[in-house]
Amino acid sequence: MAKTHEIKVQRREDEGKGASRRLRHAGNVPAIVYGGELKPVSIQLNHNEVWLASQHDWFYSSILDLSLNGDIQKVLLRDMQRHPYKQQIMHLDFQRVNENETLRTAVPLHFINQDTSPAGKSADVVVTHELNEVVVECLPKDLPEFIELDLSNLAVGAVVHLSEIKLPAGVEIPELKLGKEHDVAVVIAKHGKEEAEAPAEGAEKEEK
Repeated sequence: MAKTHEIKVQRREDEGKGASRRLRHAGNVPAIVYGGELKPVSIQLNHNEVWLASQHDWFYSSILDLSLNGDIQKVLLRDMQRHPYKQQIMHLDFQRVNENETLRTAVPLHFINQDTSPAGKSADVVVTHELNEVVVECLPKDLPEFIELDLSNLAVGAVVHLSEIKLPAGVEIPELKLGKEHDVAVVIAKHGKEEAEAPAEGAEKEEK
């Protein structure tokens, strides 16, 4: 069962740029809730509470319980606008979810045991994470906050592909349904020498 997190919101009566500026000046964040059979609703949230929540993976990939005057609506965060240089959230979009319908969203990848793997213990090996999140399909009740990828057996020269990720029950990666060419690399463990030699070879060709 996926965890849920409650976020308290208030209905927003005034709309427009001027109203949004006043909300932000008062320490709030303008937002909207849409989707399902209900009409879109303009809401506002306390900025400090939202900022703290935004530091956690669950804010982006979990089912959230929006509490509006005691009424709970289950939603996913679909968009977050940030100020270009201030630590300020400007606007949020939430989409309602139907507990009986499959949803598609991105979930963070957590890499564990890399340092104790054969590749991780080799001084001249560079381990790169090609992906830090993966798009999954599942029912809301099965949505994980994150997916762990155990790298304890990562060997020197190994490549871990999308199809090798162990998924929780009820969770699928839709990209894999599109064919083998979509089974992309997630983790690559290369000798540092290989990384250094690649540009050198290219430079030799240019000289010729």
